[in-house]
Amino acid sequence: MKPVVKADELFRGAMILTAAALITKILSALYRIPFQNIVGDVGFYIYQQVYPFYGMMLVLSTTGFPVIISKLYSDELKEGNQEKAIRLLSISLFFLALLGIVLFSTFLFGAEMMAAWMGDPQLSRLFRVMAFPFLILPFTAVMRGYFQGRGNMIPTAYSQVGEQFVRVITILVLSFLLVKWEYSLYQAGSAAVFGSVTGGLVGLWILGFFFLRNSHHVFGSAFKSKEFASEAPAVVKALAFQGFAVSISGMVLILMQLADSLNLYQQLLHIMEASEAKTAKGIFDRGQPLIQLGAVAATSIALSLVPAISGETRKEYVVKHVRIALQMSLLIGAAASAGLFSIIEPTNVMLFQNADGSAVLAVLSLMILPATVLITLVGVLQGLNRLYFPAVLILAGFALKYGLNLYLVPLHGTMGAAAASLISLISMMGVSIWKLRSAVGQRVLPALFIGKVLFAAMSMGVFLHFYLELAAYLEFYLQPLRLVSAIQAVSSVLLGAAIYIIIVIRTKALGEAELLMLPFGSRLLFLLPNKTGEKI
Repeated sequence: MKPVVKADELFRGAMILTAAALITKILSALYRIPFQNIVGDVGFYIYQQVYPFYGMMLVLSTTGFPVIISKLYSDELKEGNQEKAIRLLSISLFFLALLGIVLFSTFLFGAEMMAAWMGDPQLSRLFRVMAFPFLILPFTAVMRGYFQGRGNMIPTAYSQVGEQFVRVITILVLSFLLVKWEYSLYQAGSAAVFGSVTGGLVGLWILGFFFLRNSHHVFGSAFKSKEFASEAPAVVKALAFQGFAVSISGMVLILMQLADSLNLYQQLLHIMEASEAKTAKGIFDRGQPLIQLGAVAATSIALSLVPAISGETRKEYVVKHVRIALQMSLLIGAAASAGLFSIIEPTNVMLFQNADGSAVLAVLSLMILPATVLITLVGVLQGLNRLYFPAVLILAGFALKYGLNLYLVPLHGTMGAAAASLISLISMMGVSIWKLRSAVGQRVLPALFIGKVLFAAMSMGVFLHFYLELAAYLEFYLQPLRLVSAIQAVSSVLLGAAIYIIIVIRTKALGEAELLMLPFGSRLLFLLPNKTGEKI
């Protein structure tokens, strides 16, 4: 057993996990578009009411607990304490098994209470199905932590991708068949939630395959060891505090959705009938895959950044990497927010069959910018060993969102919920920026750079507004409307991206070094006003 993971292996492993996370997040966002097309807005509402709980479970089993277990396990191996490292895994499995049983029991036996809390008793069957993945969580989390602690990221990556792929296939196939066979939408929703069970079992099978090949009877008699009881409190404390802190830090968008699941439908009942409220919530939830896709790039940046700055003592090195990460997230977030805001109506029709709720979705699209920057900032703060601050901040943001819903939704409907999400994310982003400045002792991004990026985004938005005014004439010559909207949306993305990139480069928002970091950046160098290698 190699006790120390080399730096190049650590970097390569981080890239493997980043790629796997990117694939799984894209899959997790994309499947919801055909799913909504199959079950409609009410069916989408039903599924989205329960989805945040699966999202939280997934973060616990892929990010939070495995990260802490791998760190503790790796530290013991570096010290040459192989037996203690094995006991650590055993203690972790024991603790997480107890946690899994508690959560399983809560969802299984408390399903009616949770559904009643949300104002829709028929959701109880979905919560009962949602209970079973929590029995899988302890085994997947410990095995992922074991492999990552040894520097082997392949099993984790394969299991994450395999789990999501099977889950998506299960959701789409079962929901299509049940709707076709005229089962109720709640039954179709339960079948969709069942995808978390099939996906979890496949992820467990993949991890188990690698584990049985490589573990060499890792656990042995660890549970019978005298040291088990004496070492358990420290391990449990690390998992309970650090594991949950890391997990919560990865739940920014999930907790926004959770707040809406808990009280948006109930608040809508104050101003409309139940059937209308379910439809309105389903239309509102159309924004979730769009926001998630926009934030995927920032998530990958944050995940790849942490190994680069963790434990680094050279301030100039840290500031340089943080600056680059924030530049990229701001560039991507501003473009995605402004672009989607400008083309939301044809995009809505193209993806979801009609233009219902386009104004609300336009406001939700503005969330992409603060979300991308916030996710990157959370990764930066974790890399700087500020582990608990992001978790506390995100919980506070969740509380703010929940409270704003109670006030704004009865007044403005789903537009109020969209505003509540946007206000909460901007508030969290602002506090995170303040915390980062205090941590590094200086401003990371110059105001001039921020101004140039925002100018490019607004210019692109204005261009797209006038372009869509002209493209609207296509409706007189082509049918159906969904085809016209697809042409408008796709052409707008291509033209808007070109306009945005040209403005960013011509205003020297990016220097030559930063430009080379972008995809096909070397081919864009000719757009620079001069090629002096100037850097901001």
